[in-house]
Amino acid sequence: MANLILNRRRLLGLGALGAASVTLAGCDAFDGMLKVGQPLRSALEKGNELSYGAQRLIVQNALAREYSTSEIRQGQRPNGSTDPSTAEYLALKANNFADYRLKVTGLVETEVSYSLNELRNMPARSQITRHDCVEGWSCIAKWTGTPLSGLLAAAVPKPEAKFAVYHCYDNIERGLSGDILYYESSDLIDARHPQSILAYGLNDEVLPVANGAPVRLRIERALGYKQPKYLHTVELVADLAKFGNGRGGYWEDRGYDWYGGI
Repeated sequence: MANLILNRRRLLGLGALGAASVTLAGCDAFDGMLKVGQPLRSALEKGNELSYGAQRLIVQNALAREYSTSEIRQGQRPNGSTDPSTAEYLALKANNFADYRLKVTGLVETEVSYSLNELRNMPARSQITRHDCVEGWSCIAKWTGTPLSGLLAAAVPKPEAKFAVYHCYDNIERGLSGDILYYESSDLIDARHPQSILAYGLNDEVLPVANGAPVRLRIERALGYKQPKYLHTVELVADLAKFGNGRGGYWEDRGYDWYGGI
């Protein structure tokens, strides 16, 4: 039964992501029908809501598949931004991230902040997993970092906290008003998942800038755009309405599925 639901979830998720890709590609035949708020788009999004609910009901604690070292056949392919140019990030990079801080803020009892060295000295987890990109490619790599759950436990989320918003140095786009910074979000179930780690290592080396240094979040049961690079703040919130266009992430604001589960 679980396999059936997971297969259905994957089909529904890929259908909605395919719709998003058509919209972003500007396909004239479907452009109007697949805009946010249109009936066809809404129907596809309902499918994603169904699969998200089924996953949470039946297999919310399931682990993503992990691989053997022999299955790492290439370096992790960089994607999206590969070298942010914001002044703050450039200053941190110039000093080898010695002044970097990872913060947990928002709806918590105690806001916390950790240096990169402090993160590296916390209990660590290494996992060899497959990164699946919505563009259609995948790559197996070994990620090392500290579980996000430990930082959340130290901050003590308030009862009204339902989501984690991930803020990044990644100036993925420049608009008329300046840099547009990448952001993502998840529910607290995914944030606390044992494979959700603040990765600072890749394939037994220091995480490269092109792959998200100094810290990249890995949410291993989700597609690649849910793995934000250049992370600096985890903000716990009750809803996502005030961020971007209120859909939970940079690509979600442009039509992608918020859950992005695989």
